[in-house]
Amino acid sequence: MSQAAERCVGVFLSPVGQRRIAFQAACGELFGRLFLADGSEQAADLLARQPAGLLVIDLEGFERGADLAALGALLARRAGAPTLLICPFSQAGWLPALTAFGPAAYAIGPLVDAALPALVAQQLAAPADSAASGEAALRALLALRSRLQRAMTGSDELHRVAGQLCEALCGWPGVVHASLFHLSEMDDLRLAAQHASKDFDLARLLQREDRLLQSPLRDVFPGVLAAASGEIVLLDAPEKAGHPELAIGLREAGVAMVLGVPLPDAGPAAARGSLCLMFERARSFTHDELAGLGELAQLAAFGLRMAEMSREAEQMLGRLTHLATIDALTGVANRRRGELLLEQEIKRARRYRTPLALIAFDIDRFRDINERFGNPCGDVALRTVADAAQATLRGSDVLVRSGGEEFQVIAPHTTAIDALKMAEKIRNAIAATPIPGCERLTISLGVAQAAEQESADALILRTNAALARAKRAGRNCVELAMQ
Repeated sequence: MSQAAERCVGVFLSPVGQRRIAFQAACGELFGRLFLADGSEQAADLLARQPAGLLVIDLEGFERGADLAALGALLARRAGAPTLLICPFSQAGWLPALTAFGPAAYAIGPLVDAALPALVAQQLAAPADSAASGEAALRALLALRSRLQRAMTGSDELHRVAGQLCEALCGWPGVVHASLFHLSEMDDLRLAAQHASKDFDLARLLQREDRLLQSPLRDVFPGVLAAASGEIVLLDAPEKAGHPELAIGLREAGVAMVLGVPLPDAGPAAARGSLCLMFERARSFTHDELAGLGELAQLAAFGLRMAEMSREAEQMLGRLTHLATIDALTGVANRRRGELLLEQEIKRARRYRTPLALIAFDIDRFRDINERFGNPCGDVALRTVADAAQATLRGSDVLVRSGGEEFQVIAPHTTAIDALKMAEKIRNAIAATPIPGCERLTISLGVAQAAEQESADALILRTNAALARAKRAGRNCVELAMQ
């Protein structure tokens, strides 16, 4: 068979009967002979018996997990002969997967009746040679990857990294707007960052910045749809989304094409968000670009994950610091924290020549409470005493649990006289506070003002000596430490 005659032979592959009928009606006259196939095996048999000038594969109705290998084998068998893929805009992940088997042109559906015959006629006449344009596209993609790598350095804040990634993506030729959608731990998709070469606010178009998985545009806007489905979404004409308001908004912003690329997660078939690129004019992507888009998404996901890990490390450090410095039972500063704070306050008092007081108190006959009512009741008593004491203190004062039933109050800018008044206030507050499960409690207190060159240990010894005198004096009272 001559080459010209062969070019007039076509094979159309679709599992949907209505689509085969529609293609026959729209494009049948363009071929000398047109064969229709409902599956990859039938198409392979037809191509084996009858070499075809053009193979058209309509991907609507195929399942990638089940059909990719068979459809890929058809492209590999074609060995570069003209092949046209018709791909739904919401399932553009077919394109990098299939073109890995062999070169193919593609069209994004849905296609209107007039567009399909024109596209088929173009493929029959002279399939485009994309070698030169592919080389230029690959150089641009490599430059974009370098910009993304630079964007991820110098910052470990999630919001800033996301913004720098969007700014870098706007350096890809034709991109007028780039955005990043991020899925939070609560499965709430939000617009994390955006960057535009012109005045355009995507949040205004979407009518919200968060809870985007509940947005009416979830199934039509590529950035949101890609994050929700884990699929590449390519909308090469805003009208194809079937949402007039969205199409008008994009056209008014000078956007002719929108691409959504999911950000991969650690788990299979999962996404942590998406990159969304808006172009000023529609264009076709080479296989290298389609494959490279996935690599860019992995790179962006890595940068975001590193920022998240840095934030998580800071939060973990904060929790560890909290555990190391806070008494688990009462929620006040523990002994270690109290000793450190007292040293700091003594140094500050010396430097600025300001008074500093220390109050020490413990619960009277606390052992009897544990023996009569049990340890759980004793724990409640300790928490209640700490809460009652804390409620009497100023914002600058620090309550410390220094032992089992022993507490301290570090009181900056406080003289001995004022500390005595503070101690009486604490004593009265605790005496008036009911303790669930047991009788009311009393406390004994010792008060001391730090001398000019006195160490923290010496101040604690004097204050505890005053507390011991209060115990000997009959408890439920306050004693001032001797100089």
